[in-house]
Amino acid sequence: MADRGGAPGERGGFRGGFGGERGGRGRGRGGPRGGRGGRGGRKEEENKWVPVTKLGRLVQLDLITSLEQIYVHSLPIKEYQIIDKICPGLKDEVMKITPVQKQTRAGQRTRFKAFVVVGDSNGHAGLGVKCSKEVATAIRGAIILAKLSVIPIRRGYWGNKIGKPHTVPCKVTGKCGSVTVRMVPAPRGAGIVAARVPKKVLQFAGIDDVFTSSRGSTKTLGNFVKESLPRLVFVLRICNFLLIRFSIVYCSELQATFDCLLKTYGFLTPDFWGNTNFIKSPYQQHTDLLAKPTSKVVIAEVSETVDA
Repeated sequence: MADRGGAPGERGGFRGGFGGERGGRGRGRGGPRGGRGGRGGRKEEENKWVPVTKLGRLVQLDLITSLEQIYVHSLPIKEYQIIDKICPGLKDEVMKITPVQKQTRAGQRTRFKAFVVVGDSNGHAGLGVKCSKEVATAIRGAIILAKLSVIPIRRGYWGNKIGKPHTVPCKVTGKCGSVTVRMVPAPRGAGIVAARVPKKVLQFAGIDDVFTSSRGSTKTLGNFVKESLPRLVFVLRICNFLLIRFSIVYCSELQATFDCLLKTYGFLTPDFWGNTNFIKSPYQQHTDLLAKPTSKVVIAEVSETVDA
């Protein structure tokens, strides 16, 4: 009977305990795979961006390097990694987190709505709104939506064109809900004369000097912000895309500010009176490249050999 025990690794030998060559009941977790950390390499593959749209492929190959190239041809942005690639210096800030409730038969269902503004202080800004059961999930989703809605903002001068553009190019007005925001060009050095919410949005947009006035129920922060941003951008591209996106958002203060910046490219000033040079869309210029099939990424798992 004593001979039946044999060595711990032989068939029919001792199967209990936590020692032995294979780690006993541990199933060899301390072997060559490195235990639970053996699959750590998969995180790097998950973080690697694999574009699924034509625009994403062109941006990844550095064939499109600016946001203005995308908006000139009215190309929809459906991957937030495109904005991360084109505008690497984007900063985000949570403007407000408010709880919202829905009455159901089982009682009240509470969720959290997050308002996030992103920008690089160099003529690009975006607004995102997301509602979720958890605050962290709402903030994460709002950041992604804000990146997808980033718009180019036009800046101009007050008086002589000396130095870099520092203010809005003309008087613009934005409206969302009951909130109306008006922006007036200001001389250099005047600063941003605005309330706390639109001032933060204008700083993200890269505007240094501007006079503002607001009317309506500005305590609804969402509509107030949206009105300040939308008068500064390509109107044909944005009106069809952003107005539908933000038509379901009720926070007036943020959206009024954003709407004001959105309309800055909507005015045909003498700067745009020159002859228009029509160029092909990036999809037409690189049609041969986009026609090639994309290679699929296959993640092969290392099979673990278990001795019988």
